[in-house]
Amino acid sequence: MSAAAEDAGGFDASQSAAGGRNPWLIAVVVSIATFMEVLDTTIANVALRYISGTLAVSADEASWVVTSYLVANAIVLTASSFIAKRYGRKRFYLTCLGLFTASSIACGFAWNLESLLLFRVLQGFAGGGMVPISQSILADSFPPAKRGQAFAIFGIAVVVAPVVGPTLGGWLSDNLSWHWCFLINGPVGLFAFALVGFLVQEPKSAIEERRRMKRQGIRMDVVGFLLVATFLGSLEVVLDRGQTDDWFASGFIITFTIICIAAFCLMIPWEMRRENPMLDLRMVATRQFGSCFLVMLATGAILIATTQFLPELLQAYYGFTATWAGLALSPGGMVTMVMMIVVGRLSGRIQPKYLIATGATIVALAMWDLTRLNPDSTFWFFAWSRIYIGIGLPLIFIPITTASYDGIPRDKTDQASALINVARNVGGSIGVSIAQNVLAMREQFHHSRLVETIVPSNPAYQRTLEQATTYFSTAGGQAGARERAIAYIGQQVQMQTAYWSYIDVFFALMLISASAVPLALILRRVKH
Repeated sequence: MSAAAEDAGGFDASQSAAGGRNPWLIAVVVSIATFMEVLDTTIANVALRYISGTLAVSADEASWVVTSYLVANAIVLTASSFIAKRYGRKRFYLTCLGLFTASSIACGFAWNLESLLLFRVLQGFAGGGMVPISQSILADSFPPAKRGQAFAIFGIAVVVAPVVGPTLGGWLSDNLSWHWCFLINGPVGLFAFALVGFLVQEPKSAIEERRRMKRQGIRMDVVGFLLVATFLGSLEVVLDRGQTDDWFASGFIITFTIICIAAFCLMIPWEMRRENPMLDLRMVATRQFGSCFLVMLATGAILIATTQFLPELLQAYYGFTATWAGLALSPGGMVTMVMMIVVGRLSGRIQPKYLIATGATIVALAMWDLTRLNPDSTFWFFAWSRIYIGIGLPLIFIPITTASYDGIPRDKTDQASALINVARNVGGSIGVSIAQNVLAMREQFHHSRLVETIVPSNPAYQRTLEQATTYFSTAGGQAGARERAIAYIGQQVQMQTAYWSYIDVFFALMLISASAVPLALILRRVKH
């Protein structure tokens, strides 16, 4: 072992993806591409009404722009480990980055909904291979003692990008056009492609592993991949379309639910018997990695659900433009960037289990704080809620990534990366689905409770109706004043129903975040 390796505490620098270059430079390079990929999970959310108007489709059809990306992304994540090993990590990474950039530009020039969905699927397939390989490159480029700080830079990309997405997407849509939500990836992707091609090296261990797999004739577990892809794809469709299609009252949802269950039941015995499975279920069954997987599910649920529902709330009931709705999330993104650096340093001194439990508690309290929303809530009320979340999420994200690699052999790092990112994507879909269902069901509940009191026999209703009628008579004359008063009362009922329903959504998200605390505390101690 070389002196450099000895100085690194047993870390062999010759096996690093950085080669002889500074590994921190590699961390920045791969984080640029990761930021671009994760950004596209949310950048189109606030542009959907522009897309539906330009392409002459309904808002329901336009939502497939988001769904198709997530489905394709989750599917490819499971295969990225094997493909990277079999055909070369750097080669696979560059292929994904090139395809992602090209399909992003194609999305910007899409001429109808069908072409846009096709290019989004290609974009999702390419993006699904980039994030886990980025993590693997970082894991192999740094000694264990410095991985926490390296993952802090990577974490900035993964956690801040979904926050920046609505802000950037809203500004581009309001001031330019929705096409630029995708075209902006063109120059950034080309720049990242050049940097990765020049700076990132293929580790000797990866080259030896590829040669070994060729000699032994190890092939891709195609059946396992198809089962996993079918399970994840159908699950994503059920979660994303369930609320819109009225769940099991829809034959479409029932069909995909049956497919999902069948694929899952066939996937478990098949993968457990494979020597080189597409999805290493034994890894998920362990206490350490399994707990990390579940915590990442909860983290993805909070991150994606709040990023989608806060801008929606601000635009629908507080009169914010798409730009200002996105800006309300920006202070949280700034705090997250600072916290990533802080937590990166703390992760080398404090056990991950305690950092994760602290972060989950802070996020749960932030969700509880959002239950105080009311018609008079200001821009800074929502901005501060994102700041609190921005403090808590890094305390979860970096330690959970570090803890998930603890005890994982070097040849399993790609598999671990893929599974953790699958958890984040699937957790995000589950979080959005839960939030949508809570919102719909509680809207019905609160509306039915409120309208019970709006009857002619209620003196309070009569007084309110008389006061509103008097106001509209004074403002616009006697004609139609009573009708306008009744309409005004109905509008107020709808708004109160919405406020209470969103409060219930944030309460449900608080429970999800709180559930991560006991999961974090059962993690074993990690040797720093």
